Amino acid sequence: MVYIIPPKIKKFYDKWNIQSFVLLSLTLQTILILFAPFRKRTANFFVIFLIWAAYLIADWAAIFAVGLISNRQDGTPGKNQGTDEHADILAFWAPFLLLHLGGPDTISAFALEDNALWLRHLLGLLTQVFAAVIVFGQSLPDNNLWVPTVLMFVAGTIKYVERTRALYLANLNRFRESMLTSPDPGPNYAKLMEEYASKKDAKLPTHIEMIGEPNKESKAALYKEDVGDLSDDIVVVQRAYGFFQIFKGLIVDLIFSFRERHESRVFFQNINSEDALKVIAVELNFIYEVLYTKVVVVHSYVGYVGRVISWICVVLALLIFYSRDKYHFHKIDIRITYILLFGAIALDIIALFMLVFSDWTAVSLKKSREIFCIGPIAKGFSVLLKYFLNLKKINWSKSRDSESPDSTNFLEWTGLEWTGQILFRRWSEYLHRYNFIDYCLKECPSSYGLLDALKHICIRVIEFLNLKDTYDKLRYVSKKKERISKELWEFIFIELQEKSKLADDPETAKRICAARGDWILQDTDNSTELMSYVVDVDYDQSLMLWHIATELCDYTDTDANANPADSRKTCGKNHSRDGSCEICKSREFCKILSDYMLYLLVMQPTMMSAVAGIGQIRFRDTCAEAKKFFSARGLGPQTKHQEACEKLLGINTDVPPVAVKGDRSKSVLFDACILAKELQKLDKENSKKKWMIMSKVWVELLSYAAGHCRPNTHAAQLSKGGEFITFVWLLMAHFGIGAQFQINEGHARAKLIVGK
Repeated sequence: MVYIIPPKIKKFYDKWNIQSFVLLSLTLQTILILFAPFRKRTANFFVIFLIWAAYLIADWAAIFAVGLISNRQDGTPGKNQGTDEHADILAFWAPFLLLHLGGPDTISAFALEDNALWLRHLLGLLTQVFAAVIVFGQSLPDNNLWVPTVLMFVAGTIKYVERTRALYLANLNRFRESMLTSPDPGPNYAKLMEEYASKKDAKLPTHIEMIGEPNKESKAALYKEDVGDLSDDIVVVQRAYGFFQIFKGLIVDLIFSFRERHESRVFFQNINSEDALKVIAVELNFIYEVLYTKVVVVHSYVGYVGRVISWICVVLALLIFYSRDKYHFHKIDIRITYILLFGAIALDIIALFMLVFSDWTAVSLKKSREIFCIGPIAKGFSVLLKYFLNLKKINWSKSRDSESPDSTNFLEWTGLEWTGQILFRRWSEYLHRYNFIDYCLKECPSSYGLLDALKHICIRVIEFLNLKDTYDKLRYVSKKKERISKELWEFIFIELQEKSKLADDPETAKRICAARGDWILQDTDNSTELMSYVVDVDYDQSLMLWHIATELCDYTDTDANANPADSRKTCGKNHSRDGSCEICKSREFCKILSDYMLYLLVMQPTMMSAVAGIGQIRFRDTCAEAKKFFSARGLGPQTKHQEACEKLLGINTDVPPVAVKGDRSKSVLFDACILAKELQKLDKENSKKKWMIMSKVWVELLSYAAGHCRPNTHAAQLSKGGEFITFVWLLMAHFGIGAQFQINEGHARAKLIVGK
C-alpha cells in the first residue's frame, strides 16, 4: 500500500498534535500582544503582514485545538495515549483556548471591516463556549482538575466576551449611534401660538420676543481649565481627549455645532504648530484604540472588575494545579500546563503594564486627583507617567548640518534611536514618496542581456498575477520615505491657520474647503494661464500636471555644478545651504508634497477614490507615453533626472497636445511641460515668488484631498502606520475648515411678552 503521509509522520502527529497546537495558540497570542501596537507605528509591508497572519491564524489554531481535544476524548481509535488517563488535563487545556480566542488587548480587529462581523464573533463565542463545556462534561465525573478547569473557564469566557463587546462598540453603525444626542423637538410652537392667539383675542397687548439659545457647555469645555502649559505631556493628552470626545464623530460624518467649531478654532489659532501636532497625534491615537483594540471595554468599571476576576481565577488555577498530585500525567503535559498558566499570567501582566501607562490613564488622573485618598498617589504616579509619555514625543526630521556627530551618530550607530522610536512613537512619522520620472526611467529597459530578459519575464508573471502594484510599492515606495520636518508642518499649519481666520461665513468656508490651487492663484499677477491648470481640469489631472511640472522646474533650478546628493539643498542662485534660504525651503516643500500626493494617487487608490476620478488610467497612459519617449532616446535606469527633464523641456509645445493626439489617451506628459514653461515665466520676475506660489498650491491640493477623502478611509489608515494627510484632515476640522460644521448658531427661543 502506498501512503500519502508516511506512517512515522502520522504517528508523530497523532501523538503530539494537541500539544503542538495548544503551544502554537499561546505563541500567537504572545506575538499579537507584543507586536500588534507596531501596526500604528510603521507602514512596513512585512510587519503588517506578520500581524495580519498572526491575527488570522490565532483564531484558527485555538478552534482547531479545541476540536482535537474533543476528538481525542471521543475515544477515536488510533491513539497512542489512553483517553481516560489524559481526559483531565485535556479538559483543563480547553478553557485556555477559550482565553486565547478572547485575544490580547492590543488588537480586537485588524481592519474596520472586522468590527462589522461582531455578530459572527458572538456566534463564535456561543459555539466555542458550548464546545468547551462538552469537553469538560466528557471528563466528568472523575475529573480531579475540575476546580481549576472551572476557574479557567470563567477567565476564558470573560476574555471572549470582552472581545465580542469591543467589536460591537467599534462597529461604525453602533459607533454613530453612541455619538447621537437626545432628540430635540425644539420650542413648543403649537403651545406658544395657542397662547398668543388667546391673548390677541382678549385684546391684550402681546408680542413675541426672540431669545438666543442658552450657552450650554460643550464636552470639550470640561477640559478648559486643564489647557495649561502644553509642554506638559499629561495636559496634552487630557486636552486631546476633550477634542476626541467631540471630533470622533468625524469618522461617521456627524455635523458639529457652532460652539464646538468656535472653541476648537480659538484653541488651535492660539497655539504653535508643534503643540498642534502633539494634540492631533494623541487624538488620532484615541481613535485608533477605540476602533482596533479593547480599550473601551477594559477602561471601564465593568472592565476593571472583569480583569480582577479573570486574573484571580488564573492565579487560583495555578495554585490548585500545583497542589494536586500529578504522578499519572506525562511530564511533558505537566510542563505544557505550567507554560499555559504562567503564559496567561505573563500576558495579563503585560496587558496591565500597557493599561497603566496608556493615554487613557493620563485622562483618568484628572478625576483621581479630586479624590482625597487617591490624590497623593495619583500626583506621584503622574511624574512617572510624564517620563513615559515623553518617550512618545515626535521625532522630527533632522538637518544634516545640525546633527551632532557625538550624540546623534552614536545613537544611530548603536540602533538605540531607531529602537526607541519604533517602540514608543504614536504613528510612523513618515511621508512616502513616489516620483513619476524616477519610476518611468527605472521601468525602461537598460539593455537586452540575459538578466534583463529574465527580469522582463518575471515582471510579466507578476503582472499576470495582478501583483504589479504590490511589486511597485515594495520597489519604488518602501525605500523612499521622508520623515516629517518641523518646517514643513509649520508651513502647512500657518497656511491653514490664515485661511481659518477668513472662514467666518459659510460661503467663505466652503470656498476655502473646495480650493485646489485657485485660492492662491487668484491673488497672483499674470496667473490667468496657470488658473486653467487647476480650475478647468479634474483633480487627478491637476495633480499629475503639477507633479511633473514641479519636477521639471526643480531640474531647471538645480545648480549644474552642485553635488548630486546636495542638488536640492541649493536653489542654484548662490544662496547659502544652511536651510535659511526661503527659496530652498519652498522648493523642498514642493518636492516632498508633490511626491507624496502622487504616492497617494497611485498607491492609495482606495483612500483617494473620492477625488481620484480616472487617476489610475491617467497615470498609466502618462507612464506609457513617458516610457516610449525615454526609450526612443536611449534613456533608462542609469539616466540622471536632469537629462530626462532636459529632453522633455526640449520638445516644442507651441501646439497643444490634444490638438495633435486627440483625447483618447489621457496622458498629460507634454501638457505638464507647457505648465512648467508657464511657471518659468514667474522665475523671470522673482524666483522666490515662483516656488512660494507652487508650495502654496501644493498645500491646497493636499488640503483638498484631505477634506474630500471619505472619513472611514482616514480611520482605516490608522492601523497601517497612519498617513500624513489624516493629520491635515483633522487639523482642518479643528480650524473649522470643512462642510461638517453648522456655521450658524442654533435655533432661537421664543418668549411670549404680555404688556404695554
